[in-house]
Amino acid sequence: MVTAAAARVLVRAGSALAVLGTLHQAVNLRGLRRPPVAPPLVTEPVTVALPVRDEAHRVAPTLAALLAQRGVADLEILVLDDGSTDGTGDVVRRVAGGDARVRILRGTPPPRGLPGKPHACAQLAAAARGSVLVFVDADVALAPHAVAAAVAVLRGAGLDLLSPWPRQLADGAARLVQPLLQWSWMVSLPLRRAERSAQPALCAANGQFLVVDAAALERAGGFAGVGVEVLDDLAVARAVKRSGGRVGVADGADLAACRMYDGWADLRAGYRKSLWAAFGPAPASAAVAGALALAYLVPPLAALRGSRVGLIGYAAAVVSRVLAAAHSGGRAWPDALAHPVSVTILLGLLGSSWRGHLRGELTWKGRRLDGRQALRDGANAALGTSDRANAAFARSVAPDGR
Repeated sequence: MVTAAAARVLVRAGSALAVLGTLHQAVNLRGLRRPPVAPPLVTEPVTVALPVRDEAHRVAPTLAALLAQRGVADLEILVLDDGSTDGTGDVVRRVAGGDARVRILRGTPPPRGLPGKPHACAQLAAAARGSVLVFVDADVALAPHAVAAAVAVLRGAGLDLLSPWPRQLADGAARLVQPLLQWSWMVSLPLRRAERSAQPALCAANGQFLVVDAAALERAGGFAGVGVEVLDDLAVARAVKRSGGRVGVADGADLAACRMYDGWADLRAGYRKSLWAAFGPAPASAAVAGALALAYLVPPLAALRGSRVGLIGYAAAVVSRVLAAAHSGGRAWPDALAHPVSVTILLGLLGSSWRGHLRGELTWKGRRLDGRQALRDGANAALGTSDRANAAFARSVAPDGR
């Protein structure tokens, strides 16, 4: 039983944390990198890498947007079909229409128990010829100047890996959860300090639209080196940092838009398969969950009981969501008012994800995710020879439909 005095302490602590988070966010947003509207011509070779698996229902606009890119003198588009069974390859060939910039590759499946995307991205990197690699998901649509603008930020800021964070398109329950992707790093990550810091934990990354120097990616071990990770984008960003590279985030709301999930069931499955890995080991995840509850659930609950201090904390959270929406192309009202509901849903998804992970129940796109089984099978050791495997793939892969 929580005493009245203890409850007041919790409310004050939670409200203070919410206010500090919003103040930190405001400072962060002043330093957030913004891509140029009219970027200079990119003369170095750039490879756009698109891994696809059963994406026939949505890959057409993504590929059409890639074909419409301007401001890149030497553009290569690699599409890797990762064992699709729904005719994704046929859609890609139809949209490509014989464009010489497009190569369609047949991917090999990942080792048992490992997620498919890092394995697919490793194969794409091995086959790419660009000095800059741009990884794009099949649910992302790029603006015509997106690739050129992103490369301009990467080179202009002296970065080795850049995440121009796409605008998140969401309806229904997803509207409550998806904005937390941007909001979380805006509030918690010291952006400019993180760029200068060598600490791997101080970084954010989004594989929906990821721009990386090819040499830096190779030095970091590439995607094959993080093949056991379900959050491969964050893992590869940390690997780039560990190898001495610089990692940064940019406002990509005007460059890219992503509709990540269609409906609640799709969202729940997506978050459940990977959210357990977002905050580190179980104790760290529990600590993050506790901090979120303290800052964004305790104050509004206290405000409902007439607490002015709780009302201040709740107001700070609402302002924080409004700021995030203004800098990410999201919807501020009335969504910001429901921030406690958003955090409650996120915590529920986090708990569900950890349960699924501990029970070995997680799957994605028809593949079971069990890194422990993969390690028992020696898959991680095999990934240690990624340079030889990638080189062999690059030599042996044959374009499909050329």
